[in-house]
Amino acid sequence: MVETDAGSSAGDSCFEDFTPGTVREFGSTPVTEEEIIAFAKQYDPQVFHTDPDAARKGMYGGLIASGWHTAAMAMRLLVDHQLSHMASLGSPGIDELRWLRPVRPGDKLSVRVTVEETRRSQSKPDRGLVRLFIEVMNQNREVVMSWRGINMLRCRLS
Repeated sequence: MVETDAGSSAGDSCFEDFTPGTVREFGSTPVTEEEIIAFAKQYDPQVFHTDPDAARKGMYGGLIASGWHTAAMAMRLLVDHQLSHMASLGSPGIDELRWLRPVRPGDKLSVRVTVEETRRSQSKPDRGLVRLFIEVMNQNREVVMSWRGINMLRCRLS
C-alpha cells in the first residue's frame, strides 16, 4: 500500500511505527536554474552545472543539477516529511546511491520511501534500525535518484 502524504511530518514516529513493506510518497520541491548554478558554483563547479550556454552544447543538452544538489533537496524533503523530530538518532550511512536521470530547471521533485527492514538493537534496546529504499522522482514520476539508507530511531518508552 502506498501512503501519499503531501503535508504532514512523521514528527512523533518511533521505531515501532515502521513496518516492512510500507511505502510513503511525499513532497514537492521545485528545481530552479538559479539554485542549480549557486549550489554548483560552491560545491560542484562542473560546466554542465554552472554555465547554461556551455551546457546546451554538451552531452546533456542543457543545464543539469549536481547529483549532490539533488541529494540535498531530497534530504530536505525527508527531514520535512519522513524523519521523526523526536526519535531520529541519525544514520550510520547509505548504500547503492544512484543518479539515474538528469535533474533540470523546472523539474519538481518528490520522494518515495519504502521500509525494507526493521531491527531492534540488541546492544542498545532503546533504539532500532530501519532500512529504507529512497527514490527521488520528477514531476513525470521518473526516478532520478535512489539509495538505500539506514536510520537509527528511538523506541517508545514502555
